Amino acid sequence: MSGPHRPDDARPIPVQPGTRPHPGSGQRSSAPSRPPRRLSEQADIVDTRRSFSVRRPQPRGSSGGGPGGRPPGRDGRGEYAGGLPPARRRSFRRRRIIALLLVVVVGWMAFLVAVPVRAWNAVERVANEPTGTRPAPGRGSTFLLVGSDSRQGLTAEQMQEMATGADEGGKRADSIMLVHVSDGGGKPSIVSIPRDSYVAIPGHGNNKINAAYAFGGAKLLTQTVEKVTDLRIDGYLEIGFGGFAGVVDSLGGVDICVPAPMKDDKAGIDLKAGCQSLNGPDALGYVRSRYSDPRGDLGRAERQRQFLGAVMKKAATPSTVLLPTRYRAFADAASAGLVVGDDTTLSEAVSVLQAMRAVGNGSGLSLQVPVATAAYSTPNAGVAVKWHTAQANALFTALREDADLVAPPPGTTPG
Repeated sequence: MSGPHRPDDARPIPVQPGTRPHPGSGQRSSAPSRPPRRLSEQADIVDTRRSFSVRRPQPRGSSGGGPGGRPPGRDGRGEYAGGLPPARRRSFRRRRIIALLLVVVVGWMAFLVAVPVRAWNAVERVANEPTGTRPAPGRGSTFLLVGSDSRQGLTAEQMQEMATGADEGGKRADSIMLVHVSDGGGKPSIVSIPRDSYVAIPGHGNNKINAAYAFGGAKLLTQTVEKVTDLRIDGYLEIGFGGFAGVVDSLGGVDICVPAPMKDDKAGIDLKAGCQSLNGPDALGYVRSRYSDPRGDLGRAERQRQFLGAVMKKAATPSTVLLPTRYRAFADAASAGLVVGDDTTLSEAVSVLQAMRAVGNGSGLSLQVPVATAAYSTPNAGVAVKWHTAQANALFTALREDADLVAPPPGTTPG
């Protein structure tokens, strides 16, 4: 049993090492006594029972939110990774893509312009403007387009393949055309002048019109055309046999519809009826052939206009324009076989090509000088073509005045 509480029964609580006894505990400390600290000294005591953390800057590029309410993507200094916020970075990338596309487009446009300019600077020039009195300029522009039988640039093997015959010196105009470009928005037109047309040649009397080219080249031919039509010729373009075949081959062939089978040993062709792709030699034979066509030179002139339109239609297709190699090959082939007048400009040549394309697309007119007879007996030039004078003059007046024209049905001979 426990007795009454005695003071000796109370025992002090042991003091933990390194601590001082609580005042009033009655226990002595082994550590030397120190005077009590003032209140100001006690303010330096750190309460180690409270946790704390050290704020460290986030690395650049961190996507998480940071302390202090920083938006995601900013570093410890409050800057965005890469120097731009995400929305502006996306906008910057879009602008770079657009800029790259613009560079490509501008470069491509420069290529499209540079290729024909380079080719134009390589073409042969010839003096064609007549001297003396010339017709007054009319409305619109009228150009003389000539296909010559020049073998220049052809090898002996090519002459044999194309059945052109050997080069016997001199040149004749194998085809003669007027290309009229309207100033008033009218349809462009191509008008064939039959090469056997019997006309007056200045200084040489009456003869077939292609003889003017043989007598005096481009200048005398231009002068003769101006005299018999009373039209001012604004520009001159000429292409030879070799150049024509090269242009066709550079396009990978030209599609043409042959209305009836054509076999002509002198032109080197044996074509089946129907639509087909013609290569250079076959194309040249197609536009040169006279003896397989019952209409003779008149039928040939119509085929020439048809084929020129088909050539330019093929040249303007995406398969030509969007293929750099074919586009450049076409320009180089055209310039290699082309001869232009000294005063004929690149823009005028382009107008002629656009007129040819319009004929190929059906938006231009394909005409021929009205003919009275294709079997006119002459005293010095054999059988020739005689124009229907009244109708021919009416046509030339309409061209001079830039009036609207109406093409006759295909295969008909006016007059």
